This record gives sequence, structure tokens and C-alpha cells, in this order.
Amino acid sequence: MSKKTSVKSSKVREAASPSELIDAKIGELGDWRGDMLARVRAVIKQADPEVIEEWKWRGVPVWEHAGIICTGETYKAVVKMTFAKGASLDDPSGLFNCSLDGNTRRAIDIHEGDEINEKALKALIRAAVALNTSARKKPKKA
Repeated sequence: MSKKTSVKSSKVREAASPSELIDAKIGELGDWRGDMLARVRAVIKQADPEVIEEWKWRGVPVWEHAGIICTGETYKAVVKMTFAKGASLDDPSGLFNCSLDGNTRRAIDIHEGDEINEKALKALIRAAVALNTSARKKPKKA
């Protein structure tokens, strides 16, 4: 799929893999948000080489390992990483800066010019994977 292919075309969505759709989304953005989404994606893959990329909710990149780790939403002024179980994760570096009042999710809003603390982000991603995998291993209560 070329970078000029729109991810909005229903034929493209049916034929392309989630990874190809994320590639197209990054290319389509064509500004700092595409660059940042690509950087975030690279950090996620470095933190968890077994991560699975998905494409959900009409165009949202999702990274999974035994459940959703996080999403990579793009808005006009931010790239938002929403951690599905973020409220259950320790965040000693204070990366979470959005959705802090919820019972389940937590998010990181990244603005143009922001630097990513890759070491802390990798630790957060690994913690999310550990939480997902530990939840799968617990026996169900009768």
C-alpha cells in the first residue's frame, strides 16, 4: 500500500492489515502528529516485540498483548496514548497527564514539541503487558 492511499477507503480497510493501515495513517497525517505516532509505535514495539497491532473503532491504532495495552489516537493538537488499564499501573515518572479521574483508563497527551521519556514509556508499556498477562493466568472464581 502506498503512503498516498487513504485509510478512509472501505476497500482499503478490507484489504489491508492493521499494520498497513497504521502505516497509511502515519503517512496521511503528514505533520508532527504522524512523526510522533511513528515514534510512539516504535517505542511500543521495542518495549514488547510480541505486540499485536490492531485497527479498531473506525481508524484507531491499537496495540495488544493478552488484551489492549494502549491506543494511539490523533487529534488536531495532540497524539493521545490511552492505556486501557492505566489506573491500575504505577506511573513513577508521571507520564499520565490526561483522564486521571477515571477508574480504569489513563492517557498521555503528547503535544507538538514534547519530548518522550522513552525509558519511562517502555517501563509503562511493559507494566501494562505484565498486568494483561497476569490477569489471564488467574483462575476464575467459582
